[in-house]
Amino acid sequence: MRKNNYNSKYVLPENTGKLVMMQRLFTTVCIIAVILGVGIIGVLLVRFGKMAIASIPKETTVTETYIPIVSTEPVVTETTVMHSEILPEDELADAFWGPLPELPEDEVKIVTHNEVCGIYIGSCSALDRAIELCANSELNTVVIDLKTEWGLPWMSTNETAREIGYVWDAYDIDSVVERCHENGIKVIGRIVCFNDSTAAGHFPERSIQDAAGNTLKFRTEGSRPFLSPYNTDNWEYLISIGEEAASHGLDEIQFDYVRFPAGSTTSGEAPYYGPEDTTPPKSSAVNRFLQTARIRIQDTMGVPVSADIFGIVLTSAMDAKIIGQDFETLGLTGIDSCCPMAYPSHYALGTMLGGHTFEYPDKEPYLMVYSVLHESQDIYRQEGFTVVRPYLQAFTATYIGAGNYMEYDYDAINAQIKALHDLGIEEYILWDPACKYPDGTYDGDMSVVTD
Repeated sequence: MRKNNYNSKYVLPENTGKLVMMQRLFTTVCIIAVILGVGIIGVLLVRFGKMAIASIPKETTVTETYIPIVSTEPVVTETTVMHSEILPEDELADAFWGPLPELPEDEVKIVTHNEVCGIYIGSCSALDRAIELCANSELNTVVIDLKTEWGLPWMSTNETAREIGYVWDAYDIDSVVERCHENGIKVIGRIVCFNDSTAAGHFPERSIQDAAGNTLKFRTEGSRPFLSPYNTDNWEYLISIGEEAASHGLDEIQFDYVRFPAGSTTSGEAPYYGPEDTTPPKSSAVNRFLQTARIRIQDTMGVPVSADIFGIVLTSAMDAKIIGQDFETLGLTGIDSCCPMAYPSHYALGTMLGGHTFEYPDKEPYLMVYSVLHESQDIYRQEGFTVVRPYLQAFTATYIGAGNYMEYDYDAINAQIKALHDLGIEEYILWDPACKYPDGTYDGDMSVVTD
């Protein structure tokens, strides 16, 4: 070997450096190959392990329905029923009317609740005005009559209504729905239920009768007869109207007069509904009707169902028992919303609520509405309770006598809306049987603008 110029180290042949580089490269490739091999083997081991574990028999949960592995007989499995009922089972009601309709869980429609600020427009003669108001205010919904006490003001195909001669063409339902939807307005269809003297006269066996089978008339109901809320033929008649209307694209079906008559009979005879020990209470009749309607319209068709109730039942158990509207249980029937008619004019002079005496309830629109809803909030704020959407007074109640009422102008109406807002309630429907509503934003704002 030869020494380098520095005479301190020996110098390797010139091609030795290339060999070292090749050795390092080869070593690196081997290391990478080993790592990849180990990874692949690991993945395969995990996969084979899972397959082995899956082949081990597992402990199974015993159910009520057993399906054999081999059978010469057809296998029948029970229908999965949607148990959406919040109310507890009622054996007396089941024995009297039979069980509630069953609907497979995968067929139940989940509805989207409509946030409603609405006005009642009856048979739609005020539709143009309603569209104008909705375009310039918080209003976004109209309530139209599908059935009044006197019949159906649209060309329904309902056989019972046509048999009675109960159908006329005040409006075209498809045109009304189309026009409202074009203007971003929702449509609620109202059905007057058991306050139906014509149907009660046509079908006396379906009316409220005394023990001898005589149709009764009620003094506080215009001395007219009522359909019986216990009769399921009446349920079928009313619900089928709702089903037909819902198929026309309405956004909600609302049942009104879902109650028994108040007051005494003209004959002095008491209503007879059946033996006390086997006949459910009035509230069960109302609730079972609403549950049935909910299943057939809301759960089946996906159209929300609501019910109008007297405002007095929110704070008076005695009145609730008389007319069968038990607020505490009615709100648990699964219907989308209920609409208490919290009209100040409907309360007696001297009514006491929340420590306040209302000498003239009609003259205190804000405080009257606030007190009614405030006193009952422990009920309607409970979990599972339906949405509370009050009807508000938009009419002047001259019928309660001079000195007992005030004019219900925009400010009086808006004061009631403010009362709801102060309680955290954003929804409402305005009621005027004449369908004449003043201009305004209907937003509950009672501030005064001055120069």
